[in-house]
Amino acid sequence: MPQSEEARPAELRSCIDAVESRIDDPHRGLPEEVFLFVTRLTPMVNVDLLIRDTSGRTLLTWRDDGYEYSPGWHIPGGIIRYKESTAERIQAVARRELGSTARFAPQPLAIGEVMHPVRRNRGHFISLLFRCELEHEPDPRLRWDGGQPNGGQWAWHEGCPPDLIAVHDMYRAFFGKELPPFTLVQRQGDWL
Repeated sequence: MPQSEEARPAELRSCIDAVESRIDDPHRGLPEEVFLFVTRLTPMVNVDLLIRDTSGRTLLTWRDDGYEYSPGWHIPGGIIRYKESTAERIQAVARRELGSTARFAPQPLAIGEVMHPVRRNRGHFISLLFRCELEHEPDPRLRWDGGQPNGGQWAWHEGCPPDLIAVHDMYRAFFGKELPPFTLVQRQGDWL
C-alpha cells in the first residue's frame, strides 16, 4: 500500500534530521558523504585565485586528487562553505595551498560555469576568478623544482602550461594577458 502524502514529509524530515545530527558545523565543512550528496542537488560556488608575480608569471599548483579534472596544473581555488564569505575562502585557499595570505580585487575578473555531462558527484560549479597578490612568498617546501610534480606543489608559469587541467581551459585567456593595476584591494573583509 503506498504511503499517504502526509507521511512522506514527516519521513523526509526524519531523514534530514538524522543527517543534520552528524554535522558539527557546516562552516567548517561537511562529512564527505554529505558533501557529495549536496553536490548532486545544487551547483557548488568556488573561488579561484589568479596570482601573478612582477614578471607576469602565473602561480599554479599541481592537482592530483583522483577527480576527472586532474592530474594537472590548476589555478588554486576552493569551494565556499556555508556562511563563509569569498574573502574568507580566498584566505583559506592561500593558506592551505600556498602557506601565504593574499590581497585581492573585490570583484571577480571572470565568472565561469562548469557542468560535467555525466558525472554524478561534483558535476556543476559556478567559478569566481579573483585577481590576487600574495602578501609573502609561497611555502618554499611546496615548490616544484622539476620532474614529475606531486599533488599540492606550486610553480610560476610564463604562459599557460599544456597540462593545465581541462576544467580551467576557461581561464586560458588570462595567461600572459596584461591586467589593469589594482585599485581597490580587499583582505579578510576590510578595505585597504
